[in-house]
Amino acid sequence: MDDSQRIFEFERDFAGVLYCIPMSVRLKLDNVGVKVSLKQWHKLTREERAELLARACDTEPARAAYRDFLISAIEMRTGARPQELAIEAHPEWEDDAHVPVQVRDYFSAQGMTAITLAQWAQLTAVQRFALIKLTRPGHSNENFLPALKEFGVLADLSAR
Repeated sequence: MDDSQRIFEFERDFAGVLYCIPMSVRLKLDNVGVKVSLKQWHKLTREERAELLARACDTEPARAAYRDFLISAIEMRTGARPQELAIEAHPEWEDDAHVPVQVRDYFSAQGMTAITLAQWAQLTAVQRFALIKLTRPGHSNENFLPALKEFGVLADLSAR
């Protein structure tokens, strides 16, 4: 299984049964410019949620097919079209040459040594996406440390 179909260990207790939207699906949603609320997600069948996890979204044709499937499923289950979002031209999670300021600031706010550029570059795009989402201001971010541990970053940080 590649990262685009992955449910991380830190989210397995709530995303493993696809009750919540896994990070890999959230990344796909951002990549196709569609916002899905948890209420809309729950209206989808278990099979539709599993399909959204399994379905490829790594090329323009795959993104178009993913978007069409997603919008159709949401409309069929809720009777309403999901909210559309602008697609970032150069999302931070795809940039392995710069650690986002938000991520660096979050490490600092936690009293932790910042993630290095080398560590950031070794992460996959979905791991970088997860760290960006887990360091957003105004969220509890309780999965930040478990994610760092799972991604091998916490061990590296404590070794310095």
